[in-house]
Amino acid sequence: MAIRIVKLREADPGLLTRIKLRSRLDITGIRAGVEEIIKSVKERGDMAILEFYERFYGKRVLESLRVSENEFKKAWSAVSERFVKAVEYAAKNIRRFHEEQKPKDSWFIEVERGVYIGQVTRPIESVGVYVPGGKAFYPSTALMTVIPAQVAGVSEIVVTTPPAPDGSVDPHILVALDYLGVREVFKVGGAHAVAALAFGTESVPRVEKIVGPGGLWFTAAKQIIKEYADVDIDFLAGPSEILVIADETADPEYVARDLISQLEHDEAAAAVLVTPSLSLAERVKDVVETLVEKIPRSDIVKKALEAYSAIVVTDSLDEAIEFANDYAPEHLEVHVSDSLLFQVLSRIKNAGSVFLGKYSPVPLGDYVVGTNHVLPTGGWAKKRGSLGVLDFMKVIDVTYVADPSSLEKLASHLKELSLVEGLPNHYEAVRTRVGKV
Repeated sequence: MAIRIVKLREADPGLLTRIKLRSRLDITGIRAGVEEIIKSVKERGDMAILEFYERFYGKRVLESLRVSENEFKKAWSAVSERFVKAVEYAAKNIRRFHEEQKPKDSWFIEVERGVYIGQVTRPIESVGVYVPGGKAFYPSTALMTVIPAQVAGVSEIVVTTPPAPDGSVDPHILVALDYLGVREVFKVGGAHAVAALAFGTESVPRVEKIVGPGGLWFTAAKQIIKEYADVDIDFLAGPSEILVIADETADPEYVARDLISQLEHDEAAAAVLVTPSLSLAERVKDVVETLVEKIPRSDIVKKALEAYSAIVVTDSLDEAIEFANDYAPEHLEVHVSDSLLFQVLSRIKNAGSVFLGKYSPVPLGDYVVGTNHVLPTGGWAKKRGSLGVLDFMKVIDVTYVADPSSLEKLASHLKELSLVEGLPNHYEAVRTRVGKV
């Protein structure tokens, strides 16, 4: 399966648009089905979920939604010691990274004599975390979503994850969650999970915010749920994507392997190399086409190569950077000479996560280096960055007037603004106090 080479200045505009748009979320075809699920779970709770899985698998697979104590115990015996050590190592780095993000508990400044303004930070009280299943199982996502919530100080963390055809949950997911001390885990996936967390059921607690990546039905439900419930979400994360900026010094095998690493997630994933070097473009193309015939998950990779992936050849490195900022990738790798790495970084405006240099492949961030792998896709990196501690916190403004003699000055300016806006009682609330100082 070939990956196309596109010369930016000569490319068909329609093809460039397709590359840049990649697999944007379109829920038109499933919206009615998602809404039906949301309403069903709201009205019927656990029974709507249990009956769905009975229909889906053609047999009764669940007696209870909650993962039992015994299931957690059995999970530990089903995983290797090497896996447990990997979880411990990854969790340590992820926790350290996110602890650096935590803001100060409070700050204040004095704007007039004895007049203080500032902010205090507080954790959201309850969050629902989604750990995807289906085509693959992601214990790493359990770490990436739960740890920042714990660092923020969230007191109740509820996890949902889809059950297997036998009603079980992958033991690696359960071990990762148990290692983190999370035991409120429920066997429910997709749109049913969003609805259960938003409304609460007999088993699943209602939460204030839902976070985490998932498949199309889960993501569609996250997009719709605010129309039905008083719940917040983090953001909508779609199929994985990677863009690599590279010059003639890049190693073509490194680049090819990194492109493929993200394509193995999903047929709708996207991988784009942007380079001013036609020679590198051709060498990477050759390596990709050789590798794709012998790698695991090649069927998925081949479909993803055909759908939204490309090698884009630019006239200059500057043009490559401009293309990358317009694309706003989930993952951005920079493979240029060492002397240029931080110059390029200084010009990056839009990316979910940046990986600098040839020894910093995206999979390090996917698993163990400590940065978060829950990232904006589909161009949303123009608007926000990765899931982090602040997604689980509220920032509350505080005003404290300790010296009432300063009220007169404040009132004189407030009077002009409030009267212009036709709100005289705002001024009167302050003037009353001035007269009593």
